[in-house]
Order: sequence, then structure tokens, then C-alpha cells
Amino acid sequence: MAGTLSSMTGFGRADGAAGAARWTWEVRSVNGKGLDVRVRLPGGLESLEAVCRETAGKLFARGNITIGLSYQRGQGDAVPRINEAALNAVLAVLETIRRRVPDAAPVGLDGILSQRGVIEWAEPEEGEAEKEALGSALRASLAGALAALAEMRRSEGRAIAEVLAGQLAEIARLTALAEAAPCRQPEAIRVRLAAQVEALAGASVALDPTRLHQEAALLATKADIREELDRLVAHVNAATLLLDAGGPVGRKLDFLAQEFNREANTLCSKSNGTELTAIGLELKTVIDQMREQIQNLE
Repeated sequence: MAGTLSSMTGFGRADGAAGAARWTWEVRSVNGKGLDVRVRLPGGLESLEAVCRETAGKLFARGNITIGLSYQRGQGDAVPRINEAALNAVLAVLETIRRRVPDAAPVGLDGILSQRGVIEWAEPEEGEAEKEALGSALRASLAGALAALAEMRRSEGRAIAEVLAGQLAEIARLTALAEAAPCRQPEAIRVRLAAQVEALAGASVALDPTRLHQEAALLATKADIREELDRLVAHVNAATLLLDAGGPVGRKLDFLAQEFNREANTLCSKSNGTELTAIGLELKTVIDQMREQIQNLE
């Protein structure tokens, strides 16, 4: 097939690093009526949400997509810093105690620094160059994760396309069988009607050939499935063209599947023979299976 189809289910992952920072992007996709992108980012990196949505929107037309980022700064990045307010508060308390209890043992530097809040660990200030390098690396690995997701969706789409092509071939085969069904022939209808009339009226009753011919013609008209057969052939051709074209054709194929089912139902309701009914029921089975596959397509 010339075109490429994509499913709506898949997974992608990409790891990245810049300096001591390490991260992992994970993206998941499941079926959806439209495109719905949900983003989960750690604090401080919320500005990447717009990038996530824009990049996903360029790659995908349908599906519920979840984008998540796991991010670790690294043990060596944080640096100690004195909290002046906390230190002044501790020193003020120690001075008050010294005045009230002159004989108390002095508190050493270790004791002062061990007080909660006196020493804080803070991330180092990043320059514009470092921030830009980190942002560029994060965006690049995001693109890698989304590309992996797109490739998995295409791989599944290729498998679905093969299944659909086989199902369309089966629908075409069954349509041809219905076309050639002996019970569709006017002579077969006339013979069956004559047998039914003779069984009801008795073998001794003479049958009016003219009236019998009229009734057979009327029954043949009611049982005519010419339109349904022609539409089935047209739908097979249209679906094949969509498969060949590729791209996000899931909605169009789903509409065609509904039309396939409508014609199969009408064929069964008009059937005037067990053979044709069996063909119609088999058609419905294949169409249902085909529609299940189409539900997964973008």
C-alpha cells in the first residue's frame, strides 16, 4: 500500500542529560475522538507545557496523549547558603541566655550551624546560556520521545491496514457470491412461488400462468438487491482508496463501515433464500470485525 496509516495507541520514551541534571520523557497514547494532550511537568519547568502541546499537535491528529517528565537535578548541584534572618534570631536567643545565665557554657559554631534554618541548600543561579542549553536539550529529548510514539503508532497502523485489506477482499468475495446466488434468478422465484401456491391450493387446482408470472415478477422486484450489491462494491473501492492514500482516515473509514453494515442489513431483509441470508450474515460478521479494527485508527 502506498499510504501509511497510524493507530491511536502507542508509547514513547527518551532519556536526556545536561550537566548534573537527568530526566526522562514518557509519552502514552490511547484511542480518542479527537486530539487531547495532557502534560505533567515538575515544578519550575511549567513553561515546557506549550512546547509539548505544539509538538504533539504537529505530529498527531487524534488520540488521548499523556506527556510526562521525570526530572532530577543531581546531588552536586545544590550549594549551602546562610539564612541571615535565621542566624540573627539564633544569635539573639543565645545572647539573651548568656545575660541571664552568665555561667552557662558557650555554644560553639557547630551548635549554631546545626540549628534548623540557619544553613539552607539552594540551587545555583543559572546564566542565560545554561538555561538555554538545558531548554534545548529538554526539547530535543521530548521530540525523540514523541517520534518514538509516532513510529509505534505507524507500526501498529501498518498491521491494521493489512487486516483491513484482507477484510475488504472478503467483503468483495461475499458480494460476488451474493451476485451469483441462484435464488436471485426470476425463474427460481417463479418455481418456488408455484410450489408454494400448489401446496396451499392443492395439486388439483389449475394455476393461472399469467397471474403466476405477475406474482413472480412482483416478488422478484421486492427481493431485488441490485442497489445493495452495487453500493457494496462502491464502498469496497472507496475504502481501498482510503487505505492507499493513508494519513488520518479513521473517521472516513468508520463512516464507510456504517454504510457497509446498512447494506448488509438490507440484503438480509430482502433475502429470498437461505443461501443469500447466510451470505448476508457472514457479511455482517466481517463488517463488525472490520469496524473494530477501524476504531483504533487515527
